[in-house]
Amino acid sequence: MSEIIVAVYENGVLRPVNPVSLNEGQTVRLQVVLEVSPGESQNEVEKPFQSLVDQKVMSLPPKQGQIDRAELARREEARRERMQKMGPIPGKPLSETIIEDRGPW
Repeated sequence: MSEIIVAVYENGVLRPVNPVSLNEGQTVRLQVVLEVSPGESQNEVEKPFQSLVDQKVMSLPPKQGQIDRAELARREEARRERMQKMGPIPGKPLSETIIEDRGPW
């Protein structure tokens, strides 16, 4: 299981901001990612991620607007082809089923 937990470091202890779904005494592996504080550049926060990308441990999604138009067109065409192969979905829309299940107000 993987979970992102926001914590505050106080008196040598990481204190979760919200309740966590861990058992008492359970061992966890932590990856600390610092939030941007005033006066700190976004680059300082992105360095750990870039290190993981360099080690080929993870990849980052493309930043918005950095996919060229040809790639967007290719993806849209592939999406259209998948939708066409699927054809119409039989039955009524889920929203209608939910409304019927609720019964009269």
